Amino acid sequence: MDILLKYFADFSEKQQQQFAALNALYKDWNAKINVISRKDIDSLYEKHVLHSLAIAAAFDFPKGSHIIDIGTGGGFPGVPLAIFFPEVRFHLVDSINKKLKIIDAVKEAIGLDNVTTQHSRAEDIKNIKFDFAVSRAVAPLKDLWGWAKPLLKKRDFTVEADGGYTVFRSGLICLKGGDLAQEIFESGTKPQMIELSRLFEEEYFETKYMLYVPA
Repeated sequence: MDILLKYFADFSEKQQQQFAALNALYKDWNAKINVISRKDIDSLYEKHVLHSLAIAAAFDFPKGSHIIDIGTGGGFPGVPLAIFFPEVRFHLVDSINKKLKIIDAVKEAIGLDNVTTQHSRAEDIKNIKFDFAVSRAVAPLKDLWGWAKPLLKKRDFTVEADGGYTVFRSGLICLKGGDLAQEIFESGTKPQMIELSRLFEEEYFETKYMLYVPA
């Protein structure tokens, strides 16, 4: 929990309580349904929660926006982002139903009422559009973009930033690691890339990246 406060200083008391509760909840559920590797569960806040919040460090989602988390697994990045942005709606989707049971239990335990879940593959979702899609180490960028693009509105947002205003468009934001040159080439997209080592100083983030593909 301390590692979150190192980088984010303005959590409300409710947010601090929600983040603090994640450790025991995930350890308990992970013993029943293994969604986080045994070696990583003790590093939950660094390798899963803070990693997810890299998106919050770079993007300020507007109030009322609607975001889909594709292949959410145990709820990352969706659950930490939903805590961070209580006035944004998050729809967490996974093709493995038992993983969603963990998310439903976690959201009920901490009172996370801006999260919905759906047992589905992203490509099977119809008749609903989102402002952004997020994802964390799920699939190659070519596949992610193929799934996300039909689900995205083409919408521009204006947000306050550094005393001025920044305009950015709906799109896909995904967290990835390693050498991404070939993967990006094969996707046919031209994403903006952010090195997470510029956001967080821990060694774990040295080979981690965030890609943003506007709709």
